[in-house]
Amino acid sequence: MPAIEIGRICVKTAGREAGKKCVIVDIIDKNFVLITGPKLVNKVKRRRANIKQLEPTNEKLDIQKGADDKEVEKQIDASGKREFMLETIKIK
Repeated sequence: MPAIEIGRICVKTAGREAGKKCVIVDIIDKNFVLITGPKLVNKVKRRRANIKQLEPTNEKLDIQKGADDKEVEKQIDASGKREFMLETIKIK
């Protein structure tokens, strides 16, 4: 299983959104990816994130590269993962 891939659901481990789940939308380079919550689902803004600050989960969404927030939200609802996305993980 590739850990960093488009559609992979991750947990942010640093920053003000630490503990919240996000979806990888695009891979920028070997150190950075584009993530989204989307904001309407769990308040995580679409932004560039360092892969060192992400912890991948086993869950994955079937989205295209560069998918917009509405597309990601539709896929979350279609796969029944909205409750999973709303869970917050306690970071030590």
